[in-house]
Amino acid sequence: MPFEENDGRGKDRPVLVVAREAAGTLLAVQLSSKRHDGDREWVPIGSGPWDRSGRDSWVAVDRVLRLHESGMRREACALDRMRFNLVVHRLRERYGWR
Repeated sequence: MPFEENDGRGKDRPVLVVAREAAGTLLAVQLSSKRHDGDREWVPIGSGPWDRSGRDSWVAVDRVLRLHESGMRREACALDRMRFNLVVHRLRERYGWR
């Protein structure tokens, strides 16, 4: 998804897709390589192939984004089950999802 700065840089904000709704839209949360140690609104997921520089990443759980699949520009990789479950667990805690 585009960066919110909307400054014409053409950069995309990386997201982690966590669910698909019945209507076909995707639910996603924002990824960041900026450190968020100790912040409960961010889940540390370490490094992976989604960041070419190999930096550690964090997932924001304070805001869930609703996206259309056609708006996704590319898929970087799938998150391994253990890290994905950490994110889903925190989302369930925060929003009461089942």
